[in-house]
Amino acid sequence: MTAIPSFTGDASPYHGGDPYADYRTADFPFTRYADLADRRLGASVVAANDEFFAQRENLLVPGRAEFDPEHFGHKGKVMDGWETRRRRGASADHPWPTAEDHDWALVRLGAPGVIRGIVVDTAHFRGNYPQAVSVEGASVPGSPSPEELLGDDVKWTTLVPRTPVGGHAANGFEVRAEQRFTHLRLNQHPDGGIARLRVHGEVVPDPAWLAALGTFDVVALEHGGQVEDASDLFYSPATNTIQPGRSRKMDDGWETRRRRDQGHDWIRYRLAARSEIRAVEIDTAYLKGNSAGWASVSVKDGESGTWTEVVPRTRLQPDTNHRFVLESPAVGTHARVDIHPDGGISRLRLHGSLTEQGAAGLRARHQELGG
Repeated sequence: MTAIPSFTGDASPYHGGDPYADYRTADFPFTRYADLADRRLGASVVAANDEFFAQRENLLVPGRAEFDPEHFGHKGKVMDGWETRRRRGASADHPWPTAEDHDWALVRLGAPGVIRGIVVDTAHFRGNYPQAVSVEGASVPGSPSPEELLGDDVKWTTLVPRTPVGGHAANGFEVRAEQRFTHLRLNQHPDGGIARLRVHGEVVPDPAWLAALGTFDVVALEHGGQVEDASDLFYSPATNTIQPGRSRKMDDGWETRRRRDQGHDWIRYRLAARSEIRAVEIDTAYLKGNSAGWASVSVKDGESGTWTEVVPRTRLQPDTNHRFVLESPAVGTHARVDIHPDGGISRLRLHGSLTEQGAAGLRARHQELGG
């Protein structure tokens, strides 16, 4: 098991130059999983008890937090994160907050799933970060209100116990709860600021919803598809190719570095479950001078299955959505897109439906994880 680096204590005051020069971070093994709290999946910070200095919604903003040393508002320094006011004690004789005092924010995950790791990022909060954080998870069906989530009948499971954290640092925590969660409660003890929250894990879709849809994108992240591996992640993550919606800018897809050999690039996917694929889309939106030249799609059935090409190597056009209706359905559990020689695609869509075996397996896992 890989030890998770931890950070504590203040960072140095900002003295100019690159504010990230002394930022403390590490390569956390669980970041290979998708961010279940991604706004693109529909995640939201639905409530917080205090956001006096900086809004709770900043927690889920894509990209790293920005810092402008000259940016002040009528409440004080404007920070790119969630920041609460300083807590005080009950009297002059005891001006300090109690050990139980804390601030909280409720987060609805964009896609319910099993959480493998959490990053509580305190970038630019150098002397005003929380002393400690804790994170709890709950599984609540439907679209509960903040009041319902705070009700006594909701069971919260501790995912990250109260743990000291460091300022201006990426504080990573491995999570081992084999359970499907829909909501999180992020606590900071006793107060302070957090720049970003990232929740890495595996999507576990609702099998009843997928059954009602019938035909859907069986590799989509929101339906439980995953990127298992890719040849190149130089410019952008391969997971972008299975995000919801069309790409809205160049770095919202997958782009590889320029090859100087005779090889080619590829992404390998695991489907939501065993599926029957009937149509394929390969989109190169916003990739105009750097889209892949050619692409092919293959499918295999089971870990030990053999790859069968379902879309032969086909010339791609820049900034174009390419659609292919398969002559006969392709049944499989995994898919692979190969691009030649390099470049990128923005989205891959595999339209089909679950097989009886795939649907049964998905129902069993959903039930096992408390869904």
